[in-house]
Amino acid sequence: RFNVYLSDVPPHRIGWASPVGDPASGNIYVFGGGGTLLSLDRDGKLRWERSLSEDFGIVTTHGGRTVSPIIEGDSVIISGVTSGWGNQSRAGHRFMAFDKNTGETVWVSSPGGRPYDTTYSPPIVANVNGTRLLIAGGSDGSVHALKAQTGEPVWKYEVSKRGLNTGVVLKGTTAIVTHSEENLDTNEMGLVAAVDAAARGTIGRDQIKWSVRGFQGGFSSPVIDGDRFYQVDNGANLAAFDVATGKQLWLQNLGTIQKSSPVLADGKLYVGTENGKFFILKPTATGCEILDEDLLGTEAAPEAIIGSAAVSRGRVFVVSSDTLYCIGKKSDARPSANSANDVQNASTSSGTAAHVQVVPTELVLKPGEAVRFKARLFDEQGRFLREEQAAWSLEQLRGTVQANGQFTTASEPIAQAGQVKATVGGVSGVARVRVVPPLPLSENFDSLAVDTVPRHWINTTGKFVVREMDGSKVLVKLADNPFTKRARAFMGSSNWSGYTVEADVRATEKRRQMGDAGIVAQRYSLVLFGNHQRLELESWQPETARTVKVPFAWKADTWYRLKLQVENLPDGKVRVRGKAWPAAEAEPAQWIVERVEQNGNRQGSPGIYADAPFEIFFDNLKVTPNERTNN
Repeated sequence: RFNVYLSDVPPHRIGWASPVGDPASGNIYVFGGGGTLLSLDRDGKLRWERSLSEDFGIVTTHGGRTVSPIIEGDSVIISGVTSGWGNQSRAGHRFMAFDKNTGETVWVSSPGGRPYDTTYSPPIVANVNGTRLLIAGGSDGSVHALKAQTGEPVWKYEVSKRGLNTGVVLKGTTAIVTHSEENLDTNEMGLVAAVDAAARGTIGRDQIKWSVRGFQGGFSSPVIDGDRFYQVDNGANLAAFDVATGKQLWLQNLGTIQKSSPVLADGKLYVGTENGKFFILKPTATGCEILDEDLLGTEAAPEAIIGSAAVSRGRVFVVSSDTLYCIGKKSDARPSANSANDVQNASTSSGTAAHVQVVPTELVLKPGEAVRFKARLFDEQGRFLREEQAAWSLEQLRGTVQANGQFTTASEPIAQAGQVKATVGGVSGVARVRVVPPLPLSENFDSLAVDTVPRHWINTTGKFVVREMDGSKVLVKLADNPFTKRARAFMGSSNWSGYTVEADVRATEKRRQMGDAGIVAQRYSLVLFGNHQRLELESWQPETARTVKVPFAWKADTWYRLKLQVENLPDGKVRVRGKAWPAAEAEPAQWIVERVEQNGNRQGSPGIYADAPFEIFFDNLKVTPNERTNN
């Protein structure tokens, strides 16, 4: 059980991504709609946890679309739209690999362009001409292929100006790509295409083996069956296609609305529809026999089937909107002899080094803290060679790095963000590091250059900027992009706890509209709402049952002080308190909003929040430890 926090996903869409089990260990990996990635053992005990919203600036939206994790060798890989810091500050669909045993970041890849939306395309991993590729649709309307062990981009196929949600299937070097969005070269909706999976770079027309426009398979992913593949379109019509030519062989109607993907097992297709019907089908080259058809729920109130079936040990598991079903014999079948061997081990090589991977990466350290880096070599095809001694250097970081890769940050209490670089035989790789001083922290932005942002903050570039105002400098939430009018920026470690955040905020009013401004502490937000003229204390804004609201009249173009305190109480509960007042006046003695939670958020990064069509201003930010703190 884990909390959802600081997410824009509404409660009815929060359980989007599927968990993945590691056959080698029995451990489970879960990626939540709030951006939390965690690992559990087979008994449900937490092994490790990562907050991708606070550490990477992963984006959550009202649509709720979230990618399910996969296991590849010793890594668990997920992806999503992020906006972090440095060369990852601009929004992009990024793939992230974490050590499945420790949760440490192994690599981050940014293969795509501008994202159009969040997506949930399930990735596949396969060997193509000796290169192990991870292939998945992206938020930028392209299908991307990466080297699975390093994240290096190999090829991309641009098909739409909308995000892609379906997975790719592969036979040999033929990759089948599908979507139901508008195509780039025509306004016709939907595409099924075969491309050369052994390609490099941007796939052009000459590398497209065949394409069929008009088939709108945008939610349900295809499944391959020898020389045929099957896919259900958005209207719940199951189609069979020839892999070599793209010719449609037959069409079988299953209902009217489709989300889940068919699963092929024992020569049969198992698939449910959003209309509440579950089918067991026998596909052939000429047609499809319905072996079983069941309505879950009633005609008046069917149980929608959104997720795909799972097959294990002779049983089929189906999840509807209301119930979990298990189809099969009551006696537990024995696992197949090769089930544990289905896990692909990381491929190795004895060739020439073409890539240096520095691990771990994406670290948050304290001044004076030390960490040991390793340089791992890979060949041109992305196969692991060996760990190697490297020549180490620092980029935009103060500290020392030894010949064995041990980096120690400078002891001065200053914030930093830079790279530790390893060079082996003329080939280099880097690990990215942020250094954040311990509490207390303060920031009035006067030391920063105009038109910049604090370098180590998460999710600020392109959304915020430092500006001169009334003889001093302030941080401004920009209003030039309607797609980024809502933003949370984080400035500390995601494992901090027991502290208080304060800041001055100011809103602009235009056409009788005011925006919302707030601060964040330990995964709670205190927000002044402009149009509604109220103060809210919340952890998950779309879930309003736990939100505390009070009327609060405040004026545009006037500074107000916000103060938010979070305490981990001795009895395991969490107390959250907030207040607001005109910054020119004395602080009131009483808290205005307060809540004590039984299962509260016990750690998290401080931050700021803005949601406004017009500019919001921040100044005089302070983060101070409470009297009792673990920082």
